Amino acid sequence: MRGGVGCGKGRNDTLSVVGAVWVVARSLLQGVFPTNNSLSQLVFALFAALAEFERELIRERTRAGLASARARGRKGGRPHALSKAQVRLAQAAMEQRVTKVSQLCLELGVTKATIYRYVAPDGSLRNRGRQVLAR
Repeated sequence: MRGGVGCGKGRNDTLSVVGAVWVVARSLLQGVFPTNNSLSQLVFALFAALAEFERELIRERTRAGLASARARGRKGGRPHALSKAQVRLAQAAMEQRVTKVSQLCLELGVTKATIYRYVAPDGSLRNRGRQVLAR
């Protein structure tokens, strides 16, 4: 999470705990790590618990960052490929039977799939087109 929300002390604390567990595990196991005894099961369980703990920290920080961005008026997500004017142009062009979709795509700088995602072949708006015009 370079430069992201919540980078800092929590991660360092977790890494120091992992380091301490690793030192204890190495000293107890003396270099040989059999996987069929109770001590190795304990070590695996500790590492699994630490991994789960770190995952929860990441999840909490991500949610806090998204909530903070929403509070500042940021929505997030990928921007629409077409503007309102482009959707209206595509809609008007698709209503006419003589329109070549490939030529319309060249004019708008998008693919056929993008055009059809916003406007149906008969010129009616699809959900994505309605979303853009509602903005």
